[in-house]
Amino acid sequence: MKIRPFEARDASELARIFYLAVHEIAALHYNPDQIAAWAPRVPDAERFVDRGKDGRILLVAVDDRDVPIAYGDCEDDGHLDHLFCRPDRAGTGITAGLYGAIENAAKTRGIQSLHVEASEPARRFFTRQGFVTVARNDFDIAGVPMHNFRMTKRLD
Repeated sequence: MKIRPFEARDASELARIFYLAVHEIAALHYNPDQIAAWAPRVPDAERFVDRGKDGRILLVAVDDRDVPIAYGDCEDDGHLDHLFCRPDRAGTGITAGLYGAIENAAKTRGIQSLHVEASEPARRFFTRQGFVTVARNDFDIAGVPMHNFRMTKRLD
């Protein structure tokens, strides 16, 4: 596995990874209505191109053919918005390696703490990375009750 900065040509595959991760990984922890509200379709690839242009850290883990297998981002305020892995690669250490690269890039930018709204499966991952749960967030998406967890980590 190689980790590199996002390139516009990655956008369609990142949209697909997001959709598959929600429908195959998160679906083990959320009901079908919640999954359908969260990711009703594969997002427009242009959303990922825009993310790549707005100044955030956006890194991609790629296979030996340079095909994306995971991606993650960190905004300038330390917010981790996305960290998703292709379901067939989940549990292999790719996401942990990618997260480590994102954390190092955040430290290099002088970011002093990270925060995330972690899904049920992501909460366990982030706890292993040293994050602490601050609160459970309950909200609706398209009228469907959802929840996630606000978590933080100091970068010392």
